[in-house]
Amino acid sequence: MEIVYVYTKKRSEFGRQCNFTDRSAELHINIMPEESESENFIAKNPIDIGVQVSKEYSEHEVNTIRFETENRSINHVEGGWPKDVNPLEPEQTIRYRKKVEKDELYMNTVVQLGNVMEHVIKQNNAIDIYETYFDDMTNEEVEDLPTAKTINVFRDPNPVQRTANHISWYIDGPKKIAASYCNLEFKKARSDACVDSYIWDVENPNKPELTLKPISPLVCIEFNPKDTHVLVGGCYNGQVCIFDTRKGSQPVEISLIEKSHRDPAYKTMWVQSKTGSEFFSSSTDGQVLWWDYRKLQDPIETLILDREKKGDIKNAYGAMSLEYESTMPTKFMVGTEQGYIINCNRRGKSDAEKIAHIYPGHYGPVYALQRNPFFPKNFLTVGDWTARIWSEEIKEDCIMWTKFHMSYLSDAQWSPVRPGVFFTTKMDGTLDVWDFLFKQNDPTLNIQVCDEPLYCLRAQDHGRLIATGSQSGTITLLELSDNLCTMQRNEKNLVSTMFERETRREKILEGRIRELKLKEKEKAGGIHDGADKEKKDENAEEASLKEVDPIEKAEKDFFKIVEEEKAKRKKKMDQNESNTENQTEKNEEKQN
Repeated sequence: MEIVYVYTKKRSEFGRQCNFTDRSAELHINIMPEESESENFIAKNPIDIGVQVSKEYSEHEVNTIRFETENRSINHVEGGWPKDVNPLEPEQTIRYRKKVEKDELYMNTVVQLGNVMEHVIKQNNAIDIYETYFDDMTNEEVEDLPTAKTINVFRDPNPVQRTANHISWYIDGPKKIAASYCNLEFKKARSDACVDSYIWDVENPNKPELTLKPISPLVCIEFNPKDTHVLVGGCYNGQVCIFDTRKGSQPVEISLIEKSHRDPAYKTMWVQSKTGSEFFSSSTDGQVLWWDYRKLQDPIETLILDREKKGDIKNAYGAMSLEYESTMPTKFMVGTEQGYIINCNRRGKSDAEKIAHIYPGHYGPVYALQRNPFFPKNFLTVGDWTARIWSEEIKEDCIMWTKFHMSYLSDAQWSPVRPGVFFTTKMDGTLDVWDFLFKQNDPTLNIQVCDEPLYCLRAQDHGRLIATGSQSGTITLLELSDNLCTMQRNEKNLVSTMFERETRREKILEGRIRELKLKEKEKAGGIHDGADKEKKDENAEEASLKEVDPIEKAEKDFFKIVEEEKAKRKKKMDQNESNTENQTEKNEEKQN
């Protein structure tokens, strides 16, 4: 409906009407110049005027309304859950799903929606609106070679050199890194050395964002995955401490010295819990301790890594590394100073039940231990001169391993975005990137980060940035190329197939070894009843252990590599000498 309103006004209020007509020009007045005024001026002759050959511009100003911009962040949180259910806790979500699935209303709704979904599926199968017509065409683009470039270098502000032992990335994006600094070399720790550790801003390498001041140098440090302001650190004197960045540089909670570790706390890790305040620590004193930082007076639980499973601290293995996967909350693994890998179950009531299995491991301390983020049954370890990949199903040996390097390996980590890629650091200052789908005998990319030993590395969750720490306390931030941090086609299936194939191969080899041992026992004199049988079995086991003594095997492998390297160098020197002699002979002939 259109509404019209007419405004009225009298003609007399408009004023006089203007009538315009055409007429010729008229002269109304003519004013002549006054001669008396010319006396006030002096005529100048000639007159010079400077003229610039330039364009003339007119000035014009416009005042517009200023447009102001503002950046705001949005936090997307998984919704649809009741208030009493935490979506970050897998146990609560699984329990709630089971409860809903048993509800009659849910079952009736699913039955009603079944017909609608069936119709939509049939419609989609009949017409594919997303069909591509060029699948048979080959892509002629050449893939770029894997590369890495240095983004930033963070140097220890302290004049006395200390080793960067551990690095932890900020949870909410690649904004900050926390680094612990401590000199762990034998008899090189000074009583007057600096104990500070730092939190760095990734974009500002000139000055730390925050200085952490513990009572003893930090050996390791970790951000809390649920509260990014809270960090836990393991100290050189065995204590564990909690930092809160909102409350300054000093630790807000410290464990009692008599209740803590007796050796340096080499590793601390946060545990999946409702409160997000629980963590556990390990040390070379042979203990794994569970803590709640709301009450650090006493550890919640203690595990002694006794190889005989009797809880005797004198026979315990020293713990160098820890592994915990949040999807497997009751399981964890420990890498020991003696080279063994211990698979543990937290639900066990005694130490014997908690220690599930001990893997043979390495010839030296296990410095790194991590499960594959895509295939948790397979885990990566680093010790001595090799990196090894294991399967929980194979108890006697690893399923894959790298060659023996000339330099000792110090740390390793899986790529968080590619299941077939992992990184290792060595004592010669190099960072190796392994992609065993592309190449298995040698690393895909070898980066000479510095000329001093690298002791730690940590990859950011997006897989593009890697931070490495050196002996002098220098942290180098590297950025990988796209092909090293982008999932390849069918990569997950190919890696799964490779792990399964290698696992089956090791199972076959284990069965074959058992058969050979049984045949050897039978040849030694047959199987008899009573004491003779037990005695012969013990002798056969001792003989088999002597045959595969890991220390002797390690020595043989090491000296074999040394001899090969000596032969290569000698051959190279002989070749250089022959080239020099040939060159001198040629020079003498030219002179003659």
